[in-house]
Amino acid sequence: MVASKKQVKAVARTIRISPQKLNLVAETIRGLKVDKALAQLTFSRKRVAGEVKKLLTGAIANAENNFGMDIDNLIVAEAYVGKAMVMKRWHAAAKGSGHRILKPFSNMTIVVKEAEKAPVKKTTKKETTQKEAK
Repeated sequence: MVASKKQVKAVARTIRISPQKLNLVAETIRGLKVDKALAQLTFSRKRVAGEVKKLLTGAIANAENNFGMDIDNLIVAEAYVGKAMVMKRWHAAAKGSGHRILKPFSNMTIVVKEAEKAPVKKTTKKETTQKEAK
């Protein structure tokens, strides 16, 4: 957990799935508000969506409890995936040979931040009278 300029980071290490498959789930939540991202993960059919949801929930809890951020304004600023270790296994094959089986692991990082509030546009008297006339 690191906070800088209203950003909170949560990291999950050694998730038992390939980085390519995990990145498909990460792409679906990048840039979304946290409530929409949680809904997306809840109804996702991917196996790893439950672990990603747990990680996102942890990042939200860190932002609220440790840094006092407002949950309603949080967005998923970044969600990225990296390689971890690879377990190497052997499978018996014909004529006494063996085939290699690779079981990859991944690391995932989610960064949440408070959404910037859009500046309120001030209306002039001329614009308000035009709106009232319509």
